Amino acid sequence: MAVNKEHTKLIANNKKAYHEYFIEETYEAGIQLFGTEVKSLRMGHCSIKESFLRIDSDNEIWCYQMHISPYEKGNIFNRDPLRPKKLLMHKYEIVKLQGKISEKGYALVPLEVYFRDGKAKVKVALARGKKLYDKRDDMAKRDAKRDIERAFKDANR
Repeated sequence: MAVNKEHTKLIANNKKAYHEYFIEETYEAGIQLFGTEVKSLRMGHCSIKESFLRIDSDNEIWCYQMHISPYEKGNIFNRDPLRPKKLLMHKYEIVKLQGKISEKGYALVPLEVYFRDGKAKVKVALARGKKLYDKRDDMAKRDAKRDIERAFKDANR
């Protein structure tokens, strides 16, 4: 699915997920939010570094530990910044994900929070955990690529 970049505004992204997991598949989900949370998101006050996703017994997907800072002018209408947020996905997608994460080593992680056409969205990833040697291998590849680019840049001066 091609995402139109001119109507998309990135709010938060989870770089840690790319380091900790192999990303198998990605999905897009809406977020069930309240008024002051939306205003706070529009100001860019969101963190998903420590957040994780779970599917409950009612086949609903929830995001835990997503921190949306309280809106400054929201006073009594502000909600708890760390309250669990319900994600909106089609039932068949949730059932498919439920079957996949029942396999050993798979998890659901949020990758990005963004606005698309005025609606708050989360990019959800079906991910498989990396071992320590996988992380070291990725770091070595990244360093080698950086060295090659640096040498290429110096050679073309």
